[in-house]
Amino acid sequence: MKNTILSLLAVCSFVLGIQAQQVEFEEYDLDNGLHVILHQDNTVPVVVTSVMYHVGAKNEAPGRSGFAHFFEHLLFEGTENIERGKWFEIVSSHGGSNNANTTDDRTYYYEIFPSNNVELALWMESERMLHPIINQIGVDTQNEVVKEEKRLRVDNQPYGNVLKAVKENMFKVHPYQWTTIGSMEDLDAATLEEFRAFNDKFYVPNNATLVVAGDIDKSNVKKLINDYFGSIPKGAPVPEIDIEEPPITKQINAKYYDPNIQIPMLIHAYRTPGMTERDAYVLDMISSILSDGKSSRLYKKLVDDQKQAFQVGAINFSQEDYGTYITLALPLNDTSLETLTEEIDEEIVRLQTELISEREYEKLQNIYENRFVNANSTLAGIANSLADYHVFYGDTSLINKTNDIYRSITREEIQEVAQRYLQPNQRLRLEYLPESAKQ
Repeated sequence: MKNTILSLLAVCSFVLGIQAQQVEFEEYDLDNGLHVILHQDNTVPVVVTSVMYHVGAKNEAPGRSGFAHFFEHLLFEGTENIERGKWFEIVSSHGGSNNANTTDDRTYYYEIFPSNNVELALWMESERMLHPIINQIGVDTQNEVVKEEKRLRVDNQPYGNVLKAVKENMFKVHPYQWTTIGSMEDLDAATLEEFRAFNDKFYVPNNATLVVAGDIDKSNVKKLINDYFGSIPKGAPVPEIDIEEPPITKQINAKYYDPNIQIPMLIHAYRTPGMTERDAYVLDMISSILSDGKSSRLYKKLVDDQKQAFQVGAINFSQEDYGTYITLALPLNDTSLETLTEEIDEEIVRLQTELISEREYEKLQNIYENRFVNANSTLAGIANSLADYHVFYGDTSLINKTNDIYRSITREEIQEVAQRYLQPNQRLRLEYLPESAKQ
């Protein structure tokens, strides 16, 4: 579901990206529970309309994985008033583009239009919410689309099942144990009634956040929102996921075999707090220290100096309920995976026992200042951030405060958080191996 962005939008990105400014917004709720966020910026004649539904892979029932991602596709099929297969044609013929994406925690749809088509965008999203047609033709069509996507991006992609291998070993109780794209067997086994029930449960106004950002007249847009969304019936309250995963107290050792690779990969994964916790911000910074750029600690040591790896990384995979902190490395020459474990652990112990230098700390501040500026440099980025901060943090104003949080993190905190979470007895050690390595 990728479309070419108009050249006008590139101009928009350039203009807005010159400097970060305070993002002004207004938010309110409709009587049916739909949360609305408006951001007016009349710099260029472009508007972004997006809807974030608080439903992702974690909301699926065991044995029915992949539903949320499937609906990302299915809800483009058509509505009572949009003929099947015409959604993208309508958007492109009016000078716009659109897309959608799904995670374990939410599903996000958006359109980017010339601002004189804001009413069209609102009507289309209201149609998706109120009048979707979910029938066997659409289900069968999108089933094949999703299968092809899985074959292309996962099953036949080198290292395509890394996340699957990590998740199924890190989570035994929580639904984070399966991947967002899910199982094709689960989708094949599902009935049309199950798909309709999933839609009725989650794709309702009281489980959604609507953002309209760009060249708008707020009073006019408010009227349009009320006209198109105000009469949509409120759904039943959506239950929160409240499943606690037992802590890891002893290193988990696992292997996964991939027929698409020749070079093994070493992965260490640690369970960490959800994205709203302050420690999650600190873990972001630890990732930057270890692997952000060629001067980072792991890259400089293992790739440049010791020539033991040709690729290395550290990622804070932050999610709503839990995070997963991951380090990975691809060995160079005859370097063993055991040696890579020792070398990576040595750098983590350094973080746990020594404060980072003032120079490293200053570099970190610059990295996160730039990320903050870039996140708010386009209308699409602003719209996404506004929805994220409301849905996950319950505080939309964080769009203007996140950089302050990173700037307040001290060197001592970095050391303490590394000690708290990055311990060998609290992790998965995964050897991701070529299938030829099977004994």
